[in-house]
Amino acid sequence: MGRWEPDAAGRLREAAMALYAEQGFDGTTVADIADRAGVTARTFFRHFVDKREVLFAGSEELQRRMVDALTGAPRDAEPMDAITIALLAAAELFADRRDHSRRRQAVIAATPELREREFIKMASLVTAFTEALRQRGVEPDTASLAAETGIAVFRVAFERWVTGPEDADLADVMRGTLADLSELTA
Repeated sequence: MGRWEPDAAGRLREAAMALYAEQGFDGTTVADIADRAGVTARTFFRHFVDKREVLFAGSEELQRRMVDALTGAPRDAEPMDAITIALLAAAELFADRRDHSRRRQAVIAATPELREREFIKMASLVTAFTEALRQRGVEPDTASLAAETGIAVFRVAFERWVTGPEDADLADVMRGTLADLSELTA
């Protein structure tokens, strides 16, 4: 495939995911990914900072969407209701990305360095949620607790979704996980 072919970033993502599955994250180099995608390493670095970024590109978009949904929630929404709106916005983003999400999750689960990066991403979401709730007038301790709880629900629901039945809908899994939380706290 020539370097002029369109969607180099998409080809690089697919090549990386295939190689990570075949030889592991640590056993895969940027040169391997570029070669499989039919581009140069230089082209790789035009799209991604490093080979980890292939898995985490889009984190900013996820955070933006979730925070926008939270801040756009009705003014009279309780903190967890606003969080629910944010979680459902994330579900929309992942609606047609299940296969990619499954493969990505498997690579992350197998690599301690990537699990740490995922943890940092989740902590960033907690911070953003906390700030958004505080801007809505929620007391700081309550905002922090709601944000932490919301991201815990997101993580559990996402794991249930990627390991669940093929026909599972992430929004439904999120709602089910929130219902489980309500039962725990009743």
